[in-house]
Parts: sequence; C-alpha cells; structure tokens
Amino acid sequence: MDVVSTLIEDVKILTPRRFGDGRGFFSESWSRRAMQGAGLEFDFVQDNESLSREVGTLRGLHYQAPPFAQAKLVRVVRGAILDVAVDVRIGSPDFGKWISAEISAENGAQILVPRGFLHGFVTLLADTHVIYKADGFYNAEADGAVIWDDPVLAIDWGDVGAVQLSDKDKIAPKFADWTSPFTYEGGS
Repeated sequence: MDVVSTLIEDVKILTPRRFGDGRGFFSESWSRRAMQGAGLEFDFVQDNESLSREVGTLRGLHYQAPPFAQAKLVRVVRGAILDVAVDVRIGSPDFGKWISAEISAENGAQILVPRGFLHGFVTLLADTHVIYKADGFYNAEADGAVIWDDPVLAIDWGDVGAVQLSDKDKIAPKFADWTSPFTYEGGS
C-alpha cells in the first residue's frame, strides 16, 4: 500500500496495490497489517456506503462531535468524487485549511480523514458508489454539518454545475457561526 501525506499532514491518501491480468485486478482495499506498517492505528467498527445518481451530488461538510467523533477511510467502487477534508481542530496549525483529492474507482486511491475534520464530497460521474470505514459508531445527537459553500473556507469544488444537496446540508450553519467541538492534540 502506498501512503502519501497531503498538504495537511494528518490527512493521507492510501492507494492499495492492484494485481491485474486479462480478467481484471485483485486488491486488498484494507489491511490492518498494512495500516499498522504505515504507522496508522485505526479500529474501524462500521462500514457505510452511498450511491449518488447525479453528477454534482454533494454530501457534506459533515462531522460527528466528540465523544462520537469518527475517522474515515473513503473509497469509490464505481464513479468518481472530489473529496474534501477541512481541519477544524482548535489549536491546529492547519485550522480552517482544507485539502481535496480526486478519488475514483479507476485510480483506486482512498482518503484517510482523521477525527477533527469536516468531510464532504461531490460526485464527478453519474451513479457514483462510495464506501467508507469509520472508527466510531454513528450517533444522531452528535451529527453535524457546516455549509458546503462557506465563503470563509472558500473550498474549490470544481466545475460540477448545480449541486444536489440534502435538506440537512442546505441549512447547515456558516463556518463563522459555528463552534468547533474538536481540539488539536498534536497529530491524528
């Protein structure tokens, strides 16, 4: 597995090795041993998946507040997304900064989003199927969001046209009107 740090060091791009032949390919999409070998210790407890029918379906910017915070390992099994992670750990040198990465079934890349980050993605292809692991169980009372097009964050979502949003994401608060529940502890 290839592990690369992004401009925000705690966010990683993991690309499992693919073994291909005329039939297609085989890949270990997740391996505890490979993660530990890369110095990444996560105890994933839940798998989630979404299917987005339309190009421009935007899901985010979401989080689970402590003590129900979640790290996520996100991959695409069909289609493509622009995935975004925003550091919202109070005291972090990267507070308020974001990174984005194109994750697709074709490139096989995955993004590791640690606890203390807002997370979201927009679909780049129709019928995009996303699966992600979480290291904490979902808790409805801890569920939260920040508006996807916040002017302070100024995230470049690319040229996807009109976005499709859930009702929850349409009314999420602005970054300036929101108080982060996360604290920076010197790393992920």
